Amino acid sequence: MPRHIAEPKPSCAKCPRLVAFRRKNEAAYPDYFNGASASFGPDSASALVIGLAPGLHGANKTGRPFTGDASGDMLYSCMAEAGLTTGTFENDPKDGFDLRGIMITNAVRCVPPENKPTAAEVKKCQPYLVGRMKALPNLKALFALGKIAHDATLRALGFRLADYPFAHGAVHRLPNGLTMVDSYHCSRYNVNTKRLTREMFLDALAALKSASGL
Repeated sequence: MPRHIAEPKPSCAKCPRLVAFRRKNEAAYPDYFNGASASFGPDSASALVIGLAPGLHGANKTGRPFTGDASGDMLYSCMAEAGLTTGTFENDPKDGFDLRGIMITNAVRCVPPENKPTAAEVKKCQPYLVGRMKALPNLKALFALGKIAHDATLRALGFRLADYPFAHGAVHRLPNGLTMVDSYHCSRYNVNTKRLTREMFLDALAALKSASGL
């Protein structure tokens, strides 16, 4: 597959385990999107958020990243407070909600069982992450939601993980001129256990805005 392809087809069949899970979900939830989800946001974005993978009742349901499940509530409400959105987020891809200067994608584009993609699945999806970054001409900064997204992004760019350790709020200046900001994932578990607070997330978004000139 050419490395410049930014988005997979919804019917992408590169990962047998994920395809099998998709078939199971198509039977259980026939009204769901049930496919490889596309990125969300303008092609003029100067910042790219990298999540882990679609949630079963999130992007796998709606087709739009972080829409349909609880993780989107924290992400999009904080992004709105930071001035990175337009419209009102109502957990529905038809709500008219949009992003300003920022795009959201996932390291793995299909929902994995138990929200846990394998290393092989992350690697097979890597060309889409590479392509997504290359297709953003104004890209200046990356926002990694969690260590898996952090590691996947560094590998996609060809950088050593040991040189850029993951830590919430860490700001990494990369050799290619991009800046990567780390955050704990805005999952319901992290929010409910206070591992990630709203203040922590807003601080990380502020670092992203500074790095991307937003």
